[in-house]
Amino acid sequence: MPRPPLQSLLMVALTFLVSSGAAQGASGPVATVDTGKVRGAVEKGVASWKGIPFAAPPVGDLRWRAPQPAAAWSGVREATAYGSDCMQLPFPSDAAPLGTPPSEDCLYVNVWRPAKARASGKLPVIVWIYGGGFVNGGSSPPTYAGAALAKQGVVLVSFNYRLGRFGFFAHPQLTQQAHGEALGNYGYMDQLAALQWVKRNVAAFGGDASNVTIMGESAGGMSVNALLTSPMAQGLFAKAVVLSGGDGTTADPGLASVEQVGVNFAAAKGIAADDPQALAKLRALPAEQVVDGMNLANRAPQNPSTYAGPFADGKVAVETGAAFASGRFAKVPVMIGATSADIGGKTGFMVAGARGLAGRLAAQGVPVYAYRFSYVADTIGKPGAQHASDIPYFFDTVDVKYGAAVTKKDVAMGRAMSAYLVNFAKKGDPNGRKLPAWPRYAGDEDVIMDFAASGRPVAQRDPWGPDIDATTVAGR
Repeated sequence: MPRPPLQSLLMVALTFLVSSGAAQGASGPVATVDTGKVRGAVEKGVASWKGIPFAAPPVGDLRWRAPQPAAAWSGVREATAYGSDCMQLPFPSDAAPLGTPPSEDCLYVNVWRPAKARASGKLPVIVWIYGGGFVNGGSSPPTYAGAALAKQGVVLVSFNYRLGRFGFFAHPQLTQQAHGEALGNYGYMDQLAALQWVKRNVAAFGGDASNVTIMGESAGGMSVNALLTSPMAQGLFAKAVVLSGGDGTTADPGLASVEQVGVNFAAAKGIAADDPQALAKLRALPAEQVVDGMNLANRAPQNPSTYAGPFADGKVAVETGAAFASGRFAKVPVMIGATSADIGGKTGFMVAGARGLAGRLAAQGVPVYAYRFSYVADTIGKPGAQHASDIPYFFDTVDVKYGAAVTKKDVAMGRAMSAYLVNFAKKGDPNGRKLPAWPRYAGDEDVIMDFAASGRPVAQRDPWGPDIDATTVAGR
C-alpha cells in the first residue's frame, strides 16, 4: 500500500493541532468541588464559574427547611451562566435589575479569580451578600460581577439566598416538625451554608479559606451584622464590610408572634390554623402565591401582618444590638459606612446607625474603618449620594452601571474605592500605595473617610457628628 505524500501528513497534523488547540481554548478551566467538577470560562484575564449548586433546590418538601446538601454529579458540569435568582417579584425601578428569571431553585454560587492565578494559591476571598430589603435582590446583576475585583488579586464569591416568605417564615406545624432543626430564618441559613461551601471549596479556585471577608449592602449589610453575632457563623470569615447596614439591631418578637404571621398568611390562602394538612397545603402553593405580589417597591404594613422578615431566633440569629453591646460577636476588622443621602437622611437609620455601630465596635478594640459615600456620578446631576449608589464604586463596575455616560472622574473614584476594599480584604487595613491615608476609627477622634463629592477620598472628622449625637441624645 503506497504511503500518503508528506504534504498530506503535514496537513493532517496541522489540522489536528489547530482543532485540538481550539477545543482546549473553548473548554474553559475546570475546578473540583466537593460535589463534582465544574467548567468555567476565561474572559479578559479573569476566570469565572457561575451557577454552582451549594445546596439542594429548596422546593417541595424542602420549602421552609434548612438548606440540605447538594447532590453530587458525574462528569464535568458546565458553569458559565448564572443560576436563577431566588423567587421574588422584580420591579422596574430596581437599582440593580436581575439578570435571570426568579425561581425557587436558586441556591447557587459564583466565583471569579485572576485567570493566571494558581489553583493552589492562597488569594484573599471576598464574599458578596446582596441587598433588596430581604424581599428582592440576587447575585446576577451586572454591577455585582466580580471580574474587576478579581483583576486586583482576590477571589470574589457571590451567591443567592431565599427571600420574602421563602426565606423568613414560621408556622406552628413547621415548629412541630423541626425536630431540633433551626427554623424561621431560612435566608440566613442559606448564607451560612454558602459560607460553609466557601470554607470547604474555595481552595479549589485558588482562594484562602482562612482569609475570607464578608461584604453586604442594605439587607446584605444587615446580614453581615447578623453573621458577626451569629453563634453558627464563628470561624467562617476573618473580616467584614458593612454598607448601609443600619445600627446593628435585630428584633426579638418571640417565636409565637412570628408563627402567628404565618398563620395569618395561611388564612389569607384559605388554609385554617387547625387544619392538620396546613403545612402540606402551604408547601403545595405555587411559588407566585407565596410571593403574593410583595416586593420592595410596594411592601407596606398589613393588618393582620402576613410577612415578618428576619427575627432573632436565638440560634441562627440573635438580638444583635445586645450582642454587640455585650461583646458577644466576632471581633474581626470591620469596614462600615453609608451614603450621604441614605435612607433616613444624615441623622437617620443608615448614616447614624453606621456611625453608632462603628463607635461601639471601636470601643471594644475592634479595628474599624468608617466611611461616608458622598460622591455623585456626573451623569446623575443632582446632589446627595442615594442608597446603594456606592456599590458599583466598591466593585469597580461604574462603567457597567453608567455605560457611555461614565466619566474619568467616576472611573477614578471606582479605582480608589475598589483598591481600598481589596487592601482591606488582603490585610484588614484599607491603606496602600498612592491612596490617601484612611485612619482607623476612634470615637473620640471621629475621623471617617469621605468619598467626597469632589471625586477624591478625604479623611476628616465627621462633619455630621454633632448633629447625629444631638439627635441620638434627644431621642433617648
